[in-house]
Amino acid sequence: MTGGWRYRIASVTGAFTLAVVAVVVASHPLVQSGIVSLPVFSRLPLDPASGWELATEAVVAASVVTVSLWPLLKPRPRRILDTASIAAQRTLLATVTLAAIGYFDYTYRLPRATLIVSMTLLVCVLPAWFVAIRRRQREDDGRVLIVGDHVETIEDILESYNSSVVGYASPPETSRELTLNSETVPPTAGVTDGGTRFETLPQLGGLSQLREILVTHDIDTVVLAFAEPDRTEFFGALDTCYEHGVAAKVHRDHADVVLTSGTADGELVDIDLEPWDWLDHVTKRIFDVTFAGTALLVLSPLLLVIAVAIKLDSPGPVLYRQRRTAAFGDTFTVAKFRSMVPDSEDAAPVDDDENDRITRVGRILRRTHLDEIPQLLAILRGEMSVVGPRAVWIEEETLLEDETTAWRRRWFVKPGLTGLAQVNQASSTNPETKLRYDIEYIRRQSFWFDVKIVIRQLWMVGEDLVGHDR
Repeated sequence: MTGGWRYRIASVTGAFTLAVVAVVVASHPLVQSGIVSLPVFSRLPLDPASGWELATEAVVAASVVTVSLWPLLKPRPRRILDTASIAAQRTLLATVTLAAIGYFDYTYRLPRATLIVSMTLLVCVLPAWFVAIRRRQREDDGRVLIVGDHVETIEDILESYNSSVVGYASPPETSRELTLNSETVPPTAGVTDGGTRFETLPQLGGLSQLREILVTHDIDTVVLAFAEPDRTEFFGALDTCYEHGVAAKVHRDHADVVLTSGTADGELVDIDLEPWDWLDHVTKRIFDVTFAGTALLVLSPLLLVIAVAIKLDSPGPVLYRQRRTAAFGDTFTVAKFRSMVPDSEDAAPVDDDENDRITRVGRILRRTHLDEIPQLLAILRGEMSVVGPRAVWIEEETLLEDETTAWRRRWFVKPGLTGLAQVNQASSTNPETKLRYDIEYIRRQSFWFDVKIVIRQLWMVGEDLVGHDR
């Protein structure tokens, strides 16, 4: 993406011009004849416009499309998939608006055949246009923003960094004590509080303003300078960088809590915010929706049977809900069929065979994995994937982090219903082994790798059912 005003000119003129061209093409008699020759559209009347009427229709349609694309007309950095998705959604909004105008007998309304053809063209062309003019990843780090809470670390980065540092952003005043050089210092003595100033570095705002800072100052790279890299602010900043398509770096001493891409010769290491290739990302989402939708349809006859069995077996609700950790430390509520006695959860991981809190029906549900059916809805909502690191209860996550320092590397992809750790029977009772499998999956992930894991999981479920029957 070029400078702000250049991007605005390119986005507005491009959207308007492409809309005009689409209407002109769709109004051509040959195109109109072709569309009504299709069985679905055979009843549409032929009404190709020309001259002043065509010009009026094109200008009105282009104006509606351009206004509908308003969020994309501002120079905000976005990832490729987000850019294409928003462009397609806003084009569909313009289609609905133009269709509503078509219900009135105005001279500038688009005939239905023209509307169908022109909007179909724009749904294909506009996402590609906005992806083409979006921000390009520069060979160097470009405009750099330092985000952190530690004065000494920020100063070290300033001394060693050769790129153009625009400024820094920091969280609000903190009451935490920090350990510096083996000595405990009072709160805020070594931490920026939103008011600390550097002689050579302007403060651009707090973490709550990070999104606006990235846009306003056209930031290309964020360097994280936190005293404790496992804090909420640390991963919140990473989440914002991921959302806006901005590169992120961290000091190599803190690289054990992030995924890194490639190698670095200096003190700073590149963070791999998006280990998925964008095409694989699209394929994975299509696979998730298809799998979850099909599974819900096939298993729907069992839902009532399972619900009745749970209620007859033990008192309590049918569904069990729990807050679990999602990508970049976000949380979401996961629902499962209840398999334990109510109010008996414990954050300490334990094997099912040793867990006396599991009900009789619950043991069957867990052995057959039928307790997982409600999680298919979370997959449809986009909170989970079919394959990925297992979503962990937020209370349990704290215990696992204490045992495994690099546990948060799992946060760089969506949690999954199953995963490489699950098919290798590695559970939270052995966090080191589980983490090793999860990181291996993140590094090797692809559509076909996901398919292999799902097939292997289904095979294991079948073996469990056969073994149980015997």
